[in-house]
Amino acid sequence: MSAAILRHPAYVTWPADPRDRLPLTLWSAKDIAEAVGGTASHDFQVAGVEMDSRDVVNGDLFVALKGEAMDGHRFLDKAFANGAAGALVDRPVDWPHILVEDTTAALKALAAAARERTAAKIIGVTGSVGKTGVKEAIFASLERASRGAAHRSIRSYNNHVGVPLSLARMPARSRFGVFEMGMNNAGEIERLTTQVRPHVAVITTIAPAHIENLGSMEAIADAKAEIFLGLEPGGVAIIPADSPYFERLEASARKLGVRIVSFGKARHADMRLLDAIPSANGGSLVTCEFPGGRLCYTVAEPGEHWVMNSLAVMAAVRAAGGDMAAAGLALAEMGGLKGRGARHGIDVPGGKALLIDESYNANPASMRATLAQLGATPSGRRIAVLGAMKELGDFGPQFHAALAEPVVAADVDYALLVGDEMGALARELGKAQSSVLGKPIAWAHCRNTDEAIELLEDFGIVAGDAVLVKGSNSVGLGRLVEHFTRVR
Repeated sequence: MSAAILRHPAYVTWPADPRDRLPLTLWSAKDIAEAVGGTASHDFQVAGVEMDSRDVVNGDLFVALKGEAMDGHRFLDKAFANGAAGALVDRPVDWPHILVEDTTAALKALAAAARERTAAKIIGVTGSVGKTGVKEAIFASLERASRGAAHRSIRSYNNHVGVPLSLARMPARSRFGVFEMGMNNAGEIERLTTQVRPHVAVITTIAPAHIENLGSMEAIADAKAEIFLGLEPGGVAIIPADSPYFERLEASARKLGVRIVSFGKARHADMRLLDAIPSANGGSLVTCEFPGGRLCYTVAEPGEHWVMNSLAVMAAVRAAGGDMAAAGLALAEMGGLKGRGARHGIDVPGGKALLIDESYNANPASMRATLAQLGATPSGRRIAVLGAMKELGDFGPQFHAALAEPVVAADVDYALLVGDEMGALARELGKAQSSVLGKPIAWAHCRNTDEAIELLEDFGIVAGDAVLVKGSNSVGLGRLVEHFTRVR
């Protein structure tokens, strides 16, 4: 660069940013080896980190994890055929690699190094319902405001492998990082949050997910509150003001001396809903109040649950020092995620029908919320394909039977119930239930997705129908969604 350019006023006054001195590449072999205590076979650089050889793309570091039934080292050839630049391995191989004693421990060490080197504001998200959607919405908001300098865990990478993998993928130059944390048992979120070390910790809601393992709603609330244990000094705990467990969550946060921000309809909420009315695109026009101001914005996703989710998003963005106006624009543009609210127009006799894909997850609270959304959806007929809700244990029959009320309230014309656990709802609907308009509810109960596909084909989806597909992921209703959304 010429001396004249270096003296130009625009160059001289260009704002300095410490991140500009950080590497553009994700990791070099030298940096990986130092972080994990391993030995590099070659000098190489990687642009991503992946543990599934099928998902490897050019420039990735492939981590050959070993489990009880699978050894990633068997897939090294596949990973390098797909473009891997190097691998993390526990034995010498012919490909460029970093040699370590334990690849799982090395992945955690790489995650710790990624967290240590970043100056990004980190947001952690957990909750019984809505954590993936809220995580994606926070990311979209901060990505927009930072012009591409935000990072997040993809899909539902929220467990003991997904969280360190997501951390290891975080570029050094990131300004924001958003990480989802999930659990099945007490103690799991504590182990994850101490890796993530968030500046902002969000709990979306408390509902009876995983109650089979935890035994009570209070235990679920305590397990979710473990996310506060990893908060950095001066951190912020964001909790649902309308939850019956608000005081319990608040007490957990206060013990740690962190700042508490609540969201919801309650008068004491810090991010408080003032008004929400239907918008032209099927979502909601939301007005909220917070210390120092008010904001009006549109939420593209339909349903009251997304109105509440948006308040959590706004609270998190504000706490992280993000741009709330940019968050409003991001919420207005967000579409549903695959398996978590994606809406499909499908070709059927007479024209188009709507299929709402909620096939990835289900618990009593999310079932009620999405059935209410179905009831508010303009349609000729409403069809609910409901899969079993898992991990409810001895509480399962009562929670499944209790779905009769929201099914009736949603004015469902045909309920297709999938899985043995749905027998409790079938028995309840068999008690001469009728819709809010007094017409009987037609229903059928089957064992699996293949039978559900046949029954829905026989029933026949026609133009103007709205079809909700929701169940726990293990039921496999994603295959039903693929079947009916496939171009015919």
